Amino acid sequence: MPIYLDHAATTPLRPAARDAWLAAHERVGNPASIHAHGQSARASLESSRDRLARHLGAQAIEVVLTSGGTESINLAIKGFWWAANPVPGAPARPRILTTRAEHHATLDAVEWLVAHQGAEAEFVPVDARGCVDLDALERLLADGADRTAVISVLHANNEVGTVQPVAELGELGRRFGVPVHIDAVASLGHEDVDLRGWGVQAVSVSAHKVGGPVGVGALVVSRDATLEALVHGGGQQRGLRSGTQDVGGAAAFAAALDEAADPAERERLRGLRDALIQGIREAIPEARLRGAEPADGADPRLVNNVHFTFPGAQGDSLLYLLDMAQLSASTGSACQAGIPEPSHVLLAMGDDEATARGALRFTLGWDSTSADVAALLDALPAAYNTARRAGLSNRPR
Repeated sequence: MPIYLDHAATTPLRPAARDAWLAAHERVGNPASIHAHGQSARASLESSRDRLARHLGAQAIEVVLTSGGTESINLAIKGFWWAANPVPGAPARPRILTTRAEHHATLDAVEWLVAHQGAEAEFVPVDARGCVDLDALERLLADGADRTAVISVLHANNEVGTVQPVAELGELGRRFGVPVHIDAVASLGHEDVDLRGWGVQAVSVSAHKVGGPVGVGALVVSRDATLEALVHGGGQQRGLRSGTQDVGGAAAFAAALDEAADPAERERLRGLRDALIQGIREAIPEARLRGAEPADGADPRLVNNVHFTFPGAQGDSLLYLLDMAQLSASTGSACQAGIPEPSHVLLAMGDDEATARGALRFTLGWDSTSADVAALLDALPAAYNTARRAGLSNRPR
């Protein structure tokens, strides 16, 4: 039976989420309608929103449901930028601060604002673990907070799994008067997500990363934040995201997150992750764990993330060979027009292209088992030896 180790891309639908989704769709009613059917739908919707809020360190009114993480991130970055620059063609606060190690949903949204709206992007460096340089960020803010519309940083890197010091990011934003957006799509369910505790203005999350349905997400927006909407027409959700709200999607998201946030599940995944890291190091000593090291008492790495680079081997070759052995993993790199690209995250961390092309990411989920880990450790050495003999077929010229 094929083994799935790419849960960071998407994870299977949890039975509880499926049941909640189906139950919600057995009832009829638009939650904006005032008749009994509509109010029943609204009660279900708001109950789900309240459950989500409790997991997100927020009030229910601060949970703005979206079509997923990408929309949520776009709403945050563009919304804060537009709110700070209301006059077209004359940006008063054009600058956006982020890192080059972000997900493409952030990088492409910033690039669009630069190309079409007159935004200016400045990139905060990250260290060799992928952790944001807080001192560099502070210097950038001291040199131009009054020109900065928003700071946007991942809670945990979706490729290498490093968890960022988000509370410190929030403190810097408050001190300099700049809103902070945190992309918690990769970390939700594996780390505590806490809008209020972090002291930030917005947090993006997505359901399908925790066992909910694809096409459901949220932007958690502080009540005192000011941002413009992407979608207009109806004024739902504080006017930040108009349109008929997805009662079933919200119910399924809440059910999935209830299970994913269980501390016992995190500990189970942490044990599997550590066993996989140790097994790879023993089987292939030259392989290098990327991102933060797991540490007793202070774990700066996602509990489900294992990311290695394999010297002399191409990640795409390893991916193909493992797929032939019925093991699904990920290189964690972008592909445009079918052309493999080295990981932009590893390049931002200071690696050269050859090293970045040798990356492979294994991510665990709610249905992962110790047998899955054992199967990968059994297949990986032979795959590595074959890939290394093949070499780096797309070395830069």
